[in-house]
Amino acid sequence: MSNRTAPALAKLDELLAALEGQPRTPDLATLIEDAQALRRAVAAFHMEAIRFRMHSVDRLIKAAGDPPEPRRLYDELRQTLEAAGFHTRSHSAP
Repeated sequence: MSNRTAPALAKLDELLAALEGQPRTPDLATLIEDAQALRRAVAAFHMEAIRFRMHSVDRLIKAAGDPPEPRRLYDELRQTLEAAGFHTRSHSAP
């Protein structure tokens, strides 16, 4: 873990804890698996995997009805990653 990744990894840990507290649905296990894969990608500085997993986690949070706490933590995670110089989107934000 480096100074660049530590804040993002901490935010991912918060997101994972929030996801664990969500009501069990068929898609929740996939969402948690993708969030764990995103954590591994951040720890490994794997830029393409970060972009891919960010998209996937975002899509799955939306599919889960956009629960407020996971959405807030995800948005904070995106800001944290971008502030550290990681690209979280394959295109420019609107």
